Amino acid sequence: MKAIKNIKLITEQSIEEQQAVIFDQQIREIINENLLGPGIDVIDGGGAYLSAGFIDLHIHGCAGYDVMDEDDSALSSIAHHLVKTGVTAFLPTTMTMEVTRIKRALERIKKTMTNSAGYAQILGCNLEGPFINKEYKGAHDERYIIRPNYGLIRPYLDLIRLITIAPEEEGSLNFIKEAAGSGVVVSIGHSSATFAEAVKGYEAGASHITHMFNAMTPLHHRNPGVVGAAMLYDLTCELIADNIHVEPAVQNILLKVKGKDKIILITDAMRACLLEDGEYDLGGQKVYVARHQARLSNGKLAGSVLRMNEAIRNFMINTGVKMEDAVKMATINPAKLIGIEKKKGSIVPGKDADLVIFDQDLKVMMTIIGGEIVYTGIGNTDN
Repeated sequence: MKAIKNIKLITEQSIEEQQAVIFDQQIREIINENLLGPGIDVIDGGGAYLSAGFIDLHIHGCAGYDVMDEDDSALSSIAHHLVKTGVTAFLPTTMTMEVTRIKRALERIKKTMTNSAGYAQILGCNLEGPFINKEYKGAHDERYIIRPNYGLIRPYLDLIRLITIAPEEEGSLNFIKEAAGSGVVVSIGHSSATFAEAVKGYEAGASHITHMFNAMTPLHHRNPGVVGAAMLYDLTCELIADNIHVEPAVQNILLKVKGKDKIILITDAMRACLLEDGEYDLGGQKVYVARHQARLSNGKLAGSVLRMNEAIRNFMINTGVKMEDAVKMATINPAKLIGIEKKKGSIVPGKDADLVIFDQDLKVMMTIIGGEIVYTGIGNTDN
């Protein structure tokens, strides 16, 4: 049995001190640190913050690896490197490519899910494309965009936790009803939908918005678009808080409109995350990374190089939100969206011992997954 003491414990509601968290593979007890008895391996948190491990629901890669890579080791390599950023669980996110390549990626994800001990846990798959709109394709390859086809995802319903769709496309509303009815979280994104079309998607079962403000119709006072629907209806919103995809002032507006429970911080990171500037690729297209920005040759943003701990820090600075509320957007909020809040997302007895220790600047000092220390940031400059 282990325990962590001398911490600022982040709960869903507050930050508590003088508490110790006792755990093995699961969190067993939270007690006053002065009551710790013998026979427990005690970790001194050095007065730093302790929260549940971060959950990234939308990430394409990092450290030179991509979810669509044909190399069987790519996914485990991503899972290995993500722990440096405090991420303890994630959804590998696909790109719009040939259907056969997407299927192979799904098979690799399924295979790697069962063999990821000690690394960030793969929770399933986020299928971003190919059922999107060509006008708002972003960094997706237009050649492989197709109409919604529920038959293509049916064999993978045990794996796909989240899927992006453009609700204005022919056949999309029936697709949304079937997918949502099967337990998949359906997200509106990469869409040219009008306000009315987006609302129809919501009424059909869509409950989420893919990287809010990006690759969708904007808010206009005579055409509210997808953004207007997202603000008005009960939809959770992903946010890439790198201050490039979304201006800090707009992040603040989103917080005031949606509140702390309806925002989920994501990275949308691609393979250049954790690496230097240079030339990379995403979805089969060249990407040029410079000054923390990843762009196609035409200047369009192509994912990000954002790290989750940076996203939390940025959002706190931009909005003035409390630490515990910003952390919530990377822990319990994503856990609730995909229905795993009974096991992950907060430090509560009975939940998995997925934990992260970090300082006031969100520099990760230690990452623990399933009760095992998988990363220590002492003397490390990775984050």
